[in-house]
Amino acid sequence: MEPHESLHHDGVDLRRWRPEDAGVVLRLVTESLEHLGPWLPWAKPGYGMKEAADFVGTNDRDWVRRTAFNYAVLGPDQQVIGAAGLMNRIGPGGLEIGYWLHRDFEGRGIMRRAVTALIDEGFRLGADRLEIWHDEANARSAAIPKALGFVEVDRRPAVEDQMAPACTGTHVVWRLTAPGLPGRPE
Repeated sequence: MEPHESLHHDGVDLRRWRPEDAGVVLRLVTESLEHLGPWLPWAKPGYGMKEAADFVGTNDRDWVRRTAFNYAVLGPDQQVIGAAGLMNRIGPGGLEIGYWLHRDFEGRGIMRRAVTALIDEGFRLGADRLEIWHDEANARSAAIPKALGFVEVDRRPAVEDQMAPACTGTHVVWRLTAPGLPGRPE
């Protein structure tokens, strides 16, 4: 089954990244370094056009290889305000959900709705489970799986070279099982 190139849920749109998005990625990340940098090791001073172009290019290659389906999250005026995606890195049958948002759009439920669209798409693509991983100190990231019915299933040590400054070194793993499978909360 092919992934949809655009998704929608409750007033929030997502679309596949485009090569011409590198400039907007650069702006979003550099404007949000203080917000993203504590949690994401790649969001640091010196993030430039090369890194933004690599991000967009990697997303396109991953899509073609079917290893990840990453989307631009669109704001109220259809401008790009963040990223969210499904990644094939938690083993057969599972997809991990990742996300980040520009600092000016937090607290509006946008990412919760974007992740809901990804949940629908992940299960449509045949995943038997979806997971969200975040550092145990990242309360904002934790709020999303809690609100969407995910169950905390594990705490795992983070890979040392993938830690950002505010990280504790422990990832919380949340899981949502496909409808109709054992372990699905009612």
